[in-house]
Amino acid sequence: MDTLRLFMYLLLMSCSNIQANEDAFIDLNDDVLGLIVFKSDLNNPPALSSWTEDDSSPCSWKCIRCNPSTGRVTGLSITGLGLSGRLGKGLKKLLFLEVISLSNNNLTGEISPELAQLPNLKTLDLSHNKFSGQIPTFSSLKYLDLSKNMLSGTLPDNFFQNLQSLSYLSLSGNSFEGPIPSTLSKCSVLTGLNLSNNHFSGNPFAPNGGIYALNRLRLLDLSNNLFSGSVPTGIYTLHNLKELHLQGNQFFGSIPFDIGLCPHLVKVDLGRNSLIGEIPDSLGSLNSLIFLSLRHNTLSGEFPQWIGKLINLQHLDVSHNGLTGDLPMSLGDLKSVRSLSLSDNKLTGNLPTSLAQCNELRTLKLKGNLLNGRIPTELFSMGLEEMDLSDNRFTGSIPHASGRIFESLIDLDLSKNDLSGDIPPEMGLFSSLRYLNLSWNNLHSRIPPEIGYLQNLTVLDLRDSALYGLIPGDLCDSSSSLSILQLDDNALSGPIPEEIGNCASLHLLSLSHNNLNGSIPSSMSMLKNLEILRFESNELSGEMPKELGTIQNLLAVNISYNKLVGRLPPGGIFPSLDASALQGNLGLCTPLVKGSCKLNVQKPLVLDPNAYRNQIQGNNAEDEIARRLDHHKFFSISAIIAISAAVIIVCGVLVITLLNASARRKLAFIDNALESIFSTSSRSTTPSIGRLVLFDTRSSGDLFANPESLTNKASEIGGGVFGTVYKASIGSEGRIVAVKKLYTSNILEYPEDFDREVRALGKARNLNVASLRGYYWTPHLQLLVSDFALNGSLQFRLHERPFNMAPLSWSTRFRILLGTAKGLAHLHNSCNPPITHYNLKPSNILLDENYNAKVSDFGLARLLTNVQNHSMIENRFQGAPGYTAPELACQSLRVNEKCDVYSFGVITLEIITGKRPIEYGEDNVMILNDHVKVLLEEGNVLECVDESIGEYPDEEVLPVLKLALVCTSQIPSSRPSMKEVVQILQVIKTPLPQR
Repeated sequence: MDTLRLFMYLLLMSCSNIQANEDAFIDLNDDVLGLIVFKSDLNNPPALSSWTEDDSSPCSWKCIRCNPSTGRVTGLSITGLGLSGRLGKGLKKLLFLEVISLSNNNLTGEISPELAQLPNLKTLDLSHNKFSGQIPTFSSLKYLDLSKNMLSGTLPDNFFQNLQSLSYLSLSGNSFEGPIPSTLSKCSVLTGLNLSNNHFSGNPFAPNGGIYALNRLRLLDLSNNLFSGSVPTGIYTLHNLKELHLQGNQFFGSIPFDIGLCPHLVKVDLGRNSLIGEIPDSLGSLNSLIFLSLRHNTLSGEFPQWIGKLINLQHLDVSHNGLTGDLPMSLGDLKSVRSLSLSDNKLTGNLPTSLAQCNELRTLKLKGNLLNGRIPTELFSMGLEEMDLSDNRFTGSIPHASGRIFESLIDLDLSKNDLSGDIPPEMGLFSSLRYLNLSWNNLHSRIPPEIGYLQNLTVLDLRDSALYGLIPGDLCDSSSSLSILQLDDNALSGPIPEEIGNCASLHLLSLSHNNLNGSIPSSMSMLKNLEILRFESNELSGEMPKELGTIQNLLAVNISYNKLVGRLPPGGIFPSLDASALQGNLGLCTPLVKGSCKLNVQKPLVLDPNAYRNQIQGNNAEDEIARRLDHHKFFSISAIIAISAAVIIVCGVLVITLLNASARRKLAFIDNALESIFSTSSRSTTPSIGRLVLFDTRSSGDLFANPESLTNKASEIGGGVFGTVYKASIGSEGRIVAVKKLYTSNILEYPEDFDREVRALGKARNLNVASLRGYYWTPHLQLLVSDFALNGSLQFRLHERPFNMAPLSWSTRFRILLGTAKGLAHLHNSCNPPITHYNLKPSNILLDENYNAKVSDFGLARLLTNVQNHSMIENRFQGAPGYTAPELACQSLRVNEKCDVYSFGVITLEIITGKRPIEYGEDNVMILNDHVKVLLEEGNVLECVDESIGEYPDEEVLPVLKLALVCTSQIPSSRPSMKEVVQILQVIKTPLPQR
């Protein structure tokens, strides 16, 4: 059937007066034509190449299921084939269609209302796509899955009115808001309800909420929303319930006591709410329970003694509560438990030895309690992978290990206890150990050289543990992965071993507050990844090796209170060190340290005066006079040289001082003169009235007699390098805008220059760029007017959101990432001349009402004078630590748009992990970029993903993390362009076809 015939059939389908003898012929081809029209709305789908209009029946086509008796299409299943395009109107002709499954594709646009009109449709699965807008009202459906899309809005109250046959509903991972419609109670046969990771609010358990009427429910997932209120008694009516997920909301009050009357419960997660009171005893009757999480609430009372009754329990997490009492011996009855997390409570008493009976236990977390006594030896013979007993009151020695733990243990944290005795040498046999923290104890031990046998060790923290003796030289002989070495606040002595240069992966080396002596080994220049170096308060002497200046990744150095002399290394971070990092070394040659400069140069010849005296006494007077003359001659020449050099140095210092003072006086004179001119002008004339120029309206002539009213302290919403931002209302219609009050220092002084540059920035119009709408200018006040972002900045949503605000889901975070990339790509490639941001950070990424990212604060360096512009670009790295590319701190490297790519990479890591680019602990610093890189090398990179994201697809998060690390390459040419980043992100979001 050619194109002309297809057109004729489509024309016939739209006619209402077709003859009866033609109806049968058309009906037989409705399925073919409808599917061909559906295919035409997709973007060249190769997977559907078998669909051709030449066939009289589609029943042999791929992804099609037909009724064998009627030959009509009843099923359309196209999952995971990477289809893109829109969901057109072609499917409305498939009147016998019962199942539509288009999940795991890349379809966009709104969900066609025509789908809701298909009379026989029972199953609709459009999950894991990019559909947006609102949902049409369906009827007669039995299965509806719209999860992981970009749908938004509120559900109308009659949404469930005609869905009385619905058995499963999932709207997870969208942006729906508002309460759950009360008509939900009409879905009396519903067995699965998943509304997680949205912005729903209200109390779904209120009498009019309808939840308790769904007595056939097996799955109820309301997690990670904005639900609030108490969970009242009545949950027993859901007696068929198997999974209950309410975590990540704002529920308060007690856990309903009748929860134990749901005998089929397998998983219960009430974590990250504001629940109070005791854990109800009725939970002890849930014999089928395998997962129980009550973490991050305010629960009180004693730890339940009946916990051993949950014989099938595999995961128990009650961390971050206020539970008290002793741990019961019945913990040993949990034969199937794999993870016990009881951290950050107020538990007391000894650790029960019965834990050794939990043969499946892999994770034991008891951090931050009041547990005491000895650590049971039995724990060190189990197959544990992670053991965290830190911040308790354990005493005695570290148990000797044996058996399975040598191969299984990965993380061991015994810090902040009162342990004593030697570090067992067999710790060197933990073949899988990556993290070892014994800090803040009272060990009085040497560091066993066997620690060097740990091939996979990444972090070694032995701070403040009364260690003594030498630092073993073979710490890195077996391990090339050691990233953090902290030995501060001990009594270690002797030199820093020359073999420290073998620790090629070190990012943090901290040996402060010990008794180390000798010189700093030059082999440390081999530590090219080193970022933090702390040697303060030791007895180190000699000059610092100049080769240390070649370590370009160093971010912080402290060598204070040692006996170092001579010049600092000429390169790297050393020329810019603060005085506090150098003080206490009186021999350093730097103006930051007061003291005499001592250089390690060859000593001059010293004459012994006693030798002269003895020789003079044995000779005659003439020889004595001659020798005295010769002696004075030698003294005079050396004295003249020394005095001349001193005079030259003093004169030079005086000249430079005078020149600096003169320059300062000139600058002060100019500043005072300008101030005098403007102040005189303001006193002698009427107050300056500026002109508000708006680019997109005719109201450019509006005058403001009191523009300062726009920038009062109460309306301040942020600030940055160039000025302070305020929320303001302008115009008679009360339009809400963001107003940036620029710091006036070094701003272009002529209004025509200011107007030209601002208008150039205003031409940067894009969905993902915060549009500059206008400006207000006077000689003393410059304001920039731009769009107001309803959802604030990315900084606010990631790090400053209030407790009652839901965290960002993965789909929203990815949308922000892609939008930011598109905005930067527009600035780099579509603006003439191209605009480089130079100061990209989360506070400059704004979020509109739909969480579309808008890049702001771009190009403002163009409003500065040329001198100040150049200075700002060179020193911008000081304004946004952690986000700025390394080339901004190195004048020898060319700076271009690749510095924005670096900042984007850091922000990407920040969005995924929820951590800031640099986080400071009590005695350590975490560099996010390197932290993720280490986890990636170890194959555990997904451990860094922010827990508040909820569910996320590994196949998307993992490549995005890898892309971020490529963007943060130290070499600018190794980073992709932002245009390439956009393309890569779009490919990542498009699922690959299944084979």
